[in-house]
Amino acid sequence: MNIFGLIGKNIDYSFSRNYFNNKFKAEGISATYKNFDLSDIQEFPDIFKNTSEIKGLNVTIPYKKEIISYLDHLDPIAREIGAVNTIKINDDKSLTGYNTDYYGFLGALKPYLRSHHTKALILGTGGASKAVAYALKLLNIPFKFVSRTPSPEIYSYPSLSQQHLEDYQLIINCTPLGTHPQTSQYPPIPVEFLNSHHLIFDLIYNPATTRLMQLGLNNKATALNGYRMLQLQAEKAWEIWNS
Repeated sequence: MNIFGLIGKNIDYSFSRNYFNNKFKAEGISATYKNFDLSDIQEFPDIFKNTSEIKGLNVTIPYKKEIISYLDHLDPIAREIGAVNTIKINDDKSLTGYNTDYYGFLGALKPYLRSHHTKALILGTGGASKAVAYALKLLNIPFKFVSRTPSPEIYSYPSLSQQHLEDYQLIINCTPLGTHPQTSQYPPIPVEFLNSHHLIFDLIYNPATTRLMQLGLNNKATALNGYRMLQLQAEKAWEIWNS
């Protein structure tokens, strides 16, 4: 039986395992999807010693950047993004890294964009934020990162003002703040300045409505979670594994 799986750390909560195993059952596919929970990325090669039938892998926090040094090839888009969330095991057993996060984000976001969503704030600077930035470039939407460790090119959370939120009406949360079970947390942006023009895209999918989303909804903003993005990126990964 073919095996697919997810590389990550503390990933019992994972969307991918349930999604793919349900897909395999519904479509009569002889395969299974497993979690490979690694306490350190150096454990990655060991999974192939114990399992010879692995045909494809996904990668999640915190290894989307670290995994790159273990790969034989990089798709040009993954190289530009600087993060990998999908690995194809080729016929010669070499490993090629891809990024399908940008594809999922793009497909989930586009139906909700309006003419006034001309600039974006990206909360966080991890691997997922790089995929979001790549997608925004494709849409010709200028953006700024926001981080706890600012630089001349990156805003700090305390620096954000009412004017910033008037200028940036698309806000994408790429941090884990608000993920179950710490559902009361949210990135410390000045939510009191959110309004009906704002579109908040929170990459978190558990809970379905995060604290950040709810604070936006309270102020009449539109708010999306990451579930549709995950569906789209998963199907793109499946396409890559079978190409």
